[in-house]
Amino acid sequence: MAAVPMSAGHMLALIRSGQARTRRELQSVTGLARTTVLQRLDLLLEAGWVRERGVTTSTGGRPPTRLEFDEGHAVVLAADLETTHARAAVLDLAGRPLAEHTGALAVSDGPVAVLDTLAKWFGMLVERAGRPMGDVCGAGLSVPGPVEFETGRVVRPPIMAGWDGYDIAAHLRGELGAPGLPVLVDNDANMMALGEHAAGYPESPAFVLVKVSTGIGAGVIVDGRVYRGIDGGAGDIGHVRISGADDALCQCGSYGCLAAVASGRAIARALTGMGLPTSSGSGVRERLQADQPEAVRLAREAGQRVGEVLATVVSLLNPEVLMVTGDLAGTPFVAGVRELLYQRALPRITRNLRVVTGELGDRAGLCGIGHLVVEHLYAPAQVDARLEEGAA
Repeated sequence: MAAVPMSAGHMLALIRSGQARTRRELQSVTGLARTTVLQRLDLLLEAGWVRERGVTTSTGGRPPTRLEFDEGHAVVLAADLETTHARAAVLDLAGRPLAEHTGALAVSDGPVAVLDTLAKWFGMLVERAGRPMGDVCGAGLSVPGPVEFETGRVVRPPIMAGWDGYDIAAHLRGELGAPGLPVLVDNDANMMALGEHAAGYPESPAFVLVKVSTGIGAGVIVDGRVYRGIDGGAGDIGHVRISGADDALCQCGSYGCLAAVASGRAIARALTGMGLPTSSGSGVRERLQADQPEAVRLAREAGQRVGEVLATVVSLLNPEVLMVTGDLAGTPFVAGVRELLYQRALPRITRNLRVVTGELGDRAGLCGIGHLVVEHLYAPAQVDARLEEGAA
């Protein structure tokens, strides 16, 4: 059995996970001498990351003091950017919103205008939350395009003109007046998957979320971690070419993409052509909620198209959970997905598969990006580096 790492960062991980709740338990789990445990725990207490709260049940002698991660000692900034609107929030370290704002914001306006607006929202929200800017320990942004996670830059996005390669993190730091602030950027479907997985399916070893709104994308969680591929392109199923759609022009400039025939944008266009003006995926959702017959029929057919592609995805990844979410994720669309998925995939692949719909709704991406920032900042290596920087 490999030895348990002994740094202060790993001690914090034990406290956060509940594996060690007292000094004695830390000593038992790590095998460290009592003086070493106390020295490293003192670093966490002085940083304000751990607090002492009450006592635990004693088996004799003085009851030991309970140790816990202080979820209120700092806050994170989180924003979920969609094609025409955005949601921004100040969250505590448990992901609870302290202040939140949703407003119109179009990615087509370009990175400068959008990020300037987000920075203003963040400033307003920090003030509304009653926290000083110095309490902000990190920020995260979810965007509707492929992201190279290591650099935080959008890579050749189909619907984000002007964003390719733009240094989002540097721009936000500058506008917030926080040059050293950690800023993470990731794809919206990835963050929705991470948020839904953490909230409702943390034990699921293989989890796939498919977002079908104005566009189509997927997020994949394997062993609790986002699978992004080599440069952030994993899950981009909206641009898989499908048969029988050679004349369907996609926003990416290609013909025959899944999104060109099965997305909210595609259905909105079809409905408009039938004399039922509809501008976006949210407009399609409204028609579906009203049981408009043509919208219901088109949503089911779109679900069948998506289910055809998902049969390959499921056969490749063999997930435990397949979640369908977004504007189109109602009964007609999901019924279409199920119909083709179970027709095309082998029974062995689908026998343990659970096809479900989203539980967090419009908050999934915000929850996911907040979770990502916190897990990044309080990972053992990051904790140790931050403690060392504080000492310097």
